[in-house]
Amino acid sequence: MSTLDTSHILIVEDEQKISQLLADYFGQAGFSTHQIYRGDQVMDYIFQAKCDLILLDLMLPGIDGLQLCKMIRDKSNVPIIMVTARVEEIDRLLGLELGADDYVCKPFSPREVVARTKAVLRRTQLNKSEFNNTQHNNGQQSDAEQTVSDNEKNSVILDEQRFQVENHSKRCELTKVEFYLFKTLMQNPGRIYSRNQLMDLIYDDGHSVSDRTIDSHVKKLRKKLDGIGIEASSIYSVYGVGYKYE
Repeated sequence: MSTLDTSHILIVEDEQKISQLLADYFGQAGFSTHQIYRGDQVMDYIFQAKCDLILLDLMLPGIDGLQLCKMIRDKSNVPIIMVTARVEEIDRLLGLELGADDYVCKPFSPREVVARTKAVLRRTQLNKSEFNNTQHNNGQQSDAEQTVSDNEKNSVILDEQRFQVENHSKRCELTKVEFYLFKTLMQNPGRIYSRNQLMDLIYDDGHSVSDRTIDSHVKKLRKKLDGIGIEASSIYSVYGVGYKYE
């Protein structure tokens, strides 16, 4: 049994039928679970027990999910997947800015929730492993060397001096904005970025542009990456929110 399958999942959901359905699917996948139906009972549990990931409903009695997400993030880096039937952009963006790692919208497939949970846990474990390796190497690698090393596992190399991307010896040249857009998404796989967040990160000169400009950059970037064997779908559009790299 893998490390992921032995992880403990905290399910915070006030609809008990949905909560039990999720618990059943996680149990079939080898996870252990605990169910809480009120937001104001979560912090006490987190302080008393270890959990590897929290499925957090947005609408909860006691304390709502967004406020609870902030409270958890102030105390812990445990991965959080928000579960919600409210798809308004402001709620999604606020949830991500408060530290949520992913979103699942109702109605959902329980199998999809389990798959998304595994993906978040894999990213978390990979990030911990890379951090420990970096600490062990004591900063001996340069930034350029680290970029190459981190991406050897999928053969994608970023050349920041030339604004080039290489994949299996095939190269493409990007504009400065396209390069930093791709670098931002790729170095944080699975993390959802809003258009505004991407603009703040890639326009370092305070340049004012429309958020739809990001869509144009993504379209051109996908076409260039596809030409060197990186699937255009790897830059995934999250409806009403922004983009992520898978």
